[in-house]
Amino acid sequence: MTPHNRASKGDIAPVVLAPGDPFRAKMVAQRYLTDARLVTDVRNILGYTGQFQGKSISVMATGMGAPSIGIYSYELFTEYDVRTIVRIGTCGGLQPQITVGELILALTASTDSAWAHQYRLDGTYSPCCDAALLFAAVEQCRSRSIPFHAGMVFSSDLFSSYNALGADSWKPWARMGALAQDMETYALYSTAAWTGRTALSILTMTDSCVSGEGLPSEQRMSALYPMVELALEVASNCQDA
Repeated sequence: MTPHNRASKGDIAPVVLAPGDPFRAKMVAQRYLTDARLVTDVRNILGYTGQFQGKSISVMATGMGAPSIGIYSYELFTEYDVRTIVRIGTCGGLQPQITVGELILALTASTDSAWAHQYRLDGTYSPCCDAALLFAAVEQCRSRSIPFHAGMVFSSDLFSSYNALGADSWKPWARMGALAQDMETYALYSTAAWTGRTALSILTMTDSCVSGEGLPSEQRMSALYPMVELALEVASNCQDA
């Protein structure tokens, strides 16, 4: 056990799906996993382990922001022998061609955070996803005719709607090609690299910074089903690799 996770060794599968929202973790466990059991609930960060297509898979929330996902992912990688984390998150879209509800596969992440200062690198670090996981996700999207976009995301310490930089602070990042803004991908990819593990961030664009369009409140959970199903297929298949 750790200060943030009451699961015992062996309670958590080698592959973990990681939503930010604890209730999204609960939804995944109840809707998609068989024989799912709660393995941790410290600080109401819910984690479950069950079966999907005969494979043991866990789903555990990570909270919001780089420090939160950094703690949970580091402990999963180093204390629970997790090999792969697939983030299933939401994001704000930064490009006009991305429609609300479509998926984004985060190839790499830029940031305004000082997260990477801990590695004492003499330069600017740009972490990326695991290529095999990305290729598997792309293949699944194409075989299921799921619209998707793959490229850079911008992981910010600031929520786009609540910051003192102004309503247009996202535009320079959009000009440089960022597809969307989230808060966690950069820290997850950095932690995976540091610990020698693998990660992929799959995001559903729930709100467009460009058009102002957003998912209605009643669709904020159901609209995530395609992302979850894609992540489960990737998680299941990567255990055969």
